Amino acid sequence: MPRILVVDDQKDVRTMISMVLRVNQFEVVEAGTATAGLQLFREQAFDAVIVDIYLDDTNGLDLVSSMRALVPDLPVVAVSGMSAFDGASMSEELTRVVYLQKPFRPAELTRAVEMARSAVAGKSEAVSLSACAG
Repeated sequence: MPRILVVDDQKDVRTMISMVLRVNQFEVVEAGTATAGLQLFREQAFDAVIVDIYLDDTNGLDLVSSMRALVPDLPVVAVSGMSAFDGASMSEELTRVVYLQKPFRPAELTRAVEMARSAVAGKSEAVSLSACAG
């Protein structure tokens, strides 16, 4: 069963994401801060991560960069309530990231996770999904 780390400072969002993933046969570990997420990431193995871009304690993209420094081919879904993802894929650590705008539907979330896993395997560039596109 694939393991996914979900890092979001909003408990209700983490809960919703976790429920959707568990129904779709993923094992989920949650973190409410970037610090907690990075600690879990260093201690455990994950098949993918879902990270909120705007966390209370740091920029989520900084967290992704730290994780990718440890595991360069880590599948990543970056989520945000804001629509400004421009320039996010400029650094090497932030290529092959799937960006998903909140609010999103369960099917869009599972599609984003699969796209992130495929993006790393296929070495394709960052992809942006909009909740309105689904």
